[in-house]
Amino acid sequence: MIYEGKKRIWSDYQKEIPDDHYFYVRSCIRQSFFPASEATFLDITRNKLNKDIFETEHHTTCGGIAYHSDTIPQETVMTIIARQFALMKKYGYENYVSSCITSFGLYCETLETWREFPELEAKIADNLKKTCNLEFAKPKFLVHASDLIYKYRDLIASQAKYKLINKYSGKPLRVIEHIGCHYSKMFPSKGVGGAEYPYVLVGMIEAWGGEIVDYPERRHCCGFGFRQYLIQSNRSYSLTNTYKKFESMKPFKPDMIITNCPGCPYFLDRWQYVIAETQGKTYGENGKGVPVFTYEEVAGLVMGYNPWDLGLQTHQVEVEPLLDKMGIPYDPKEKYLGKNGKDLGKPEIVECFNNR
Repeated sequence: MIYEGKKRIWSDYQKEIPDDHYFYVRSCIRQSFFPASEATFLDITRNKLNKDIFETEHHTTCGGIAYHSDTIPQETVMTIIARQFALMKKYGYENYVSSCITSFGLYCETLETWREFPELEAKIADNLKKTCNLEFAKPKFLVHASDLIYKYRDLIASQAKYKLINKYSGKPLRVIEHIGCHYSKMFPSKGVGGAEYPYVLVGMIEAWGGEIVDYPERRHCCGFGFRQYLIQSNRSYSLTNTYKKFESMKPFKPDMIITNCPGCPYFLDRWQYVIAETQGKTYGENGKGVPVFTYEEVAGLVMGYNPWDLGLQTHQVEVEPLLDKMGIPYDPKEKYLGKNGKDLGKPEIVECFNNR
């Protein structure tokens, strides 16, 4: 009886993810933090999985950062979002795919608000017509980009050149999965698995050979929190959130962290440096940090992409220990070379991570 009840509850947190024909919208900040992740996503879905993924140079930010920072009103954000949806329809698509977790949460909020307040939806449609002369539309399906990689995780595994397996021990790598707060905490039914037990990253890790680390602060915020970081005087709150997570996961000796949000990998990566500098603490093996990855980067590693083509040289915490465990070859001399082979310059050695 208890098992059947759990199955019914779990069924409430499954979502339909379309098979193909997607209108893809990039993040306004991901390309600055982890510059190759979105390009990797497009290459995997288009060229490895043979999916129709369309994007246009005419799309803009969703306005989410300004909205969550209380600098623009909700109706302005809704009109920006309505323009994005209108572009989707203009180019003949109805399956909307968001790269950004903040955007995804805001799209969910907007669509739910329009459903509850149809008069507001009509007003936004009128604003859109007056300002952009575009036809109002709503997506048939709204998904996050990580939903697609999750959906095709087994197909990716069938093309895998490497697995999340420690080549020295033969055991699965111990993986921390961190879900962006705006993925399912606001609207649990919109994410695979709901808010408490989201499966979107877990499914990838299990399919690719890894082992999930369950620890007390697994669902705790990464520390970004917009107002916690955007206001300089509040940044100690951001750091404290991240510190709490790492202290909680340390006894479980994770090999890596995988995330599905623009801000989460940035803060889980960068704040480790700050903690090491200010507290003298590190959380990885041999005095190093725990490498943090986007889900696209991990998919790319599994499929045999060159680590430097994935942009892993931009991470604060060095990724080489994880590459060594997976048996992935890399050329240290190419780490800081640009696409044209030009030397981009090597950053200052981070002594607190005991770099080799």
